[in-house]
Amino acid sequence: MIGLLQRVSQASVALEDEVVGCIECGLLVLVGVERGDGEAQADRLLERLLTYRVFPDAGGNMNLSVSNIRGGLLLVPQFTLPADTRKGTRPSFSPAAAPEDGERLFNYLVDQARCADVQVATGRFGADMQVALVNDGPVTFWLQVPPLNK
Repeated sequence: MIGLLQRVSQASVALEDEVVGCIECGLLVLVGVERGDGEAQADRLLERLLTYRVFPDAGGNMNLSVSNIRGGLLLVPQFTLPADTRKGTRPSFSPAAAPEDGERLFNYLVDQARCADVQVATGRFGADMQVALVNDGPVTFWLQVPPLNK
């Protein structure tokens, strides 16, 4: 499971010009589900998202997590993240989970995140979304929890 996280001062996701999720200070996370992923990968990714230290402390060092600052998580499904881009000029989506598995695991991740002590907003699986953000830093990290078959 892949999480492309961006530290943001604000972020939102809209469907057909209607905002369906927004946060202020926190993490915008584009979530990709790979073939072979399961609840264990979602749990580990969430643990890392909640504890990854990307926010500045009083000295300006990245020592605080989204949980420490009581920030928000905007989780947006993005099936293109697992794409294989090694050859040619067109990505292959064969590494991505089947849509029903991707949706189930994305929803599982969201449900687990809502049990944590952070604000959670989401995009909608399979929808054509418009994502807006103010990347703070910019700070962007790729987190990956390998599927069982890798």
